[in-house]
Amino acid sequence: MARRPEFSALMGTIFVFLFFSWFGRPNFLGFAGTATWVNVAAELALISLPVALVMIAGHLDLSVGSVLAAGAMTFAILSGYYGLPSWIGVIAGLAVGALLGLVNGLLVTKVKLPSFIVTLATMFSIQGIVYGVTRLTTGTVLVSVQVDEGVKNIFGGLMFDQFETAVLFALAMVLVVSWIVYRTRFGNWVYAIGGDEVSARAAGVPVDRTTVMLYIGSGFGSALLGVIQVALYSSAQVSAGQSYVFNSIIAVVVGGVLLTGGFGSPIGVLFGTMTFAIVYQGIYYTGWDSDWSALILGMLLLIAVLSNNTFRKLAMSAAKPKDKKKPAPGGGGGHAATATATTTATEKKATNV
Repeated sequence: MARRPEFSALMGTIFVFLFFSWFGRPNFLGFAGTATWVNVAAELALISLPVALVMIAGHLDLSVGSVLAAGAMTFAILSGYYGLPSWIGVIAGLAVGALLGLVNGLLVTKVKLPSFIVTLATMFSIQGIVYGVTRLTTGTVLVSVQVDEGVKNIFGGLMFDQFETAVLFALAMVLVVSWIVYRTRFGNWVYAIGGDEVSARAAGVPVDRTTVMLYIGSGFGSALLGVIQVALYSSAQVSAGQSYVFNSIIAVVVGGVLLTGGFGSPIGVLFGTMTFAIVYQGIYYTGWDSDWSALILGMLLLIAVLSNNTFRKLAMSAAKPKDKKKPAPGGGGGHAATATATTTATEKKATNV
């Protein structure tokens, strides 16, 4: 258990929860206090889970904030400014997110530059396009939307008058991503690419196609959160989403994913988003200066990076005695820093599909 990538993330979540339960009592443990950090964690998870897959594959996506804004503004302009039905705005917003993810994926795989540079460039480019198109079209940077009741209830509704429906979307995404990672060949490919892209390619893994799909997923997740926020607040602004660029990376790393790729799990990322949300919101219930939350997050990030390396070494050492000739498989628990060598003939045949 201690060798699994989500173990350190679970310990971190338990620690910060107990910490703020004590110093933030009684309001932090109340129904409203719980809803506050759960909602933040759910929204962050919608971006962090797809980003985690990108990072497990050894890449980064710094454009998520701009893609979020692009999806949100597409929804707002079509349904708010032009008055089209809300469901058209939702579909268009999600499509824009997926399209921008496709562009990121193609650039990363074709130009052969580090994903950090590529997505940093697209982050600014998309941000500029969103600003320019929005101001040119509407004459402003803030667009209000009268969201249809059905779309409002699905994407921006409240359960028990406190919990956003984003919580349900986040739980669904955890299940989907977990299924991909643990039950599909695609999940093994992701770990294999993060472990050693050259070996993965030599073993028959469709590296470029897999990478493009990961970026499409990242773009879709970002746009989904943008759509949810528009439905929730009935408005969108061009500057929305930029805080998620680094917040998502923090949550993913705290959740047990290595920055170098090849190690991590979706369950750990969920714990990472919870840890971030508890710290981010819990500080207000203590009565302390909110500036201290940045210090706590910084310390958590440093501790997470150190512990992730430790648990990865434990996982790799535990795998060797079982079969020295065959490294541990990649899909299960993030052991696949060396999963490229386990690609079977069946997997090679699947690359032709």
